[in-house]
Amino acid sequence: MVPDIRQKYNQRFTQAAYEALLARIEQDCPGQLDFRVAETPVFMDRALKEKLVAAGEYVVGQIMAPGFKARTDGAIPARCQVPGERAHTEFLAVDYAICRNEATGELEPKMIELQGFPSLFAWQQYFSATQPEYLYVPPNYSYFFDPAMNGQSYLRLLKQTICGSYAPEDVVLLEIEPHKQKTRVDFYCTQKLTGVDTVCLTQLQVEGRQVFRTLPDGRRRQVKRIYNRVIFDELLQRTDLQTAFDFGTDYDVEWAGHPAWFFRISKYILPMLDHPSVPKTYRMTEFTPSEADLPKYVLKPLFSFAGQGVVFDVTPADLAAVPDPENWILMEKVQYAPALQSPVGEVKVEIRLLYLWPEGDARPTLCTNLVRLSQGSMMGVRYNKDKTWVGGNTAYLEN
Repeated sequence: MVPDIRQKYNQRFTQAAYEALLARIEQDCPGQLDFRVAETPVFMDRALKEKLVAAGEYVVGQIMAPGFKARTDGAIPARCQVPGERAHTEFLAVDYAICRNEATGELEPKMIELQGFPSLFAWQQYFSATQPEYLYVPPNYSYFFDPAMNGQSYLRLLKQTICGSYAPEDVVLLEIEPHKQKTRVDFYCTQKLTGVDTVCLTQLQVEGRQVFRTLPDGRRRQVKRIYNRVIFDELLQRTDLQTAFDFGTDYDVEWAGHPAWFFRISKYILPMLDHPSVPKTYRMTEFTPSEADLPKYVLKPLFSFAGQGVVFDVTPADLAAVPDPENWILMEKVQYAPALQSPVGEVKVEIRLLYLWPEGDARPTLCTNLVRLSQGSMMGVRYNKDKTWVGGNTAYLEN
């Protein structure tokens, strides 16, 4: 996106250096990486960085506005009610497509999705700090939005957000069969960087209102805080799980990332947002475009994850087949700009802004980011099979 830097990067790039980076990741995180790392980061100039910050500030303002929780109570399904909800989310991730303004020709962000749920907060720190050892990154570019932030201050904030007032030994990262998850490299990095262990939901033990886990040496330890990575969409499909822990029970445990915020800050609120960076979005029950206008929209389920269930080329038959239209939205399509020039062609860019909001802070802090690169019609590895210069990476931002 910065032509001279892009040209310099492409000229300096070697397959050997890229493979050395992958080998380093395998050495540091053996057997954990289960998604494709792109051959390049993204370099964003100050002008685009400021547009992203401003777009994110609008979202933060809406989440902090009086009455937000009341407006989003309907987002939480009855069978997904969990006691112990905290005053605000600890984690916020907002995804933007990088598009080109038709009037000015400038690059600009257009929101794709948002979530009040943890993303790859630990992996991105490890990866973003490691990559410049192998691939070219200009000295005046950083993966942090605040030039005053560095790896140490970020990790302090991440640990504070995950652990609260507890020692890491009293906290668990909770997931369903974590060793099978595509994001498991983040769990591994979380343990290495914060000391918080990952525990499968089936391994939790319950005695009255207390929750326990068994340590590797056989001792039991009470779990006082849960860093939640369980997504209910997956949990409700796993009728085979045998677990003593019940999300509907009021345990003596704190949440870092209470499940309610997964629902509150989600595609559910997109129809409430009115900003140039947010495509027009409608609840399916409140809006039906004409057949001629259908190609302008994407049909999305409210609470799926990893792009599952999204209908990109919508037909009347797709609308008629939706069994629960109250849980679906129609969102104006955005046109990704071929913003990154790679040696194998033009690449589309999507960036996720990552915020942390520990208890006691007045507002969330925009910290870092991740990017996804695509040559297919959609983002994600499943839509870019057998392609190179696609996958996950980082945006390095002009200070």
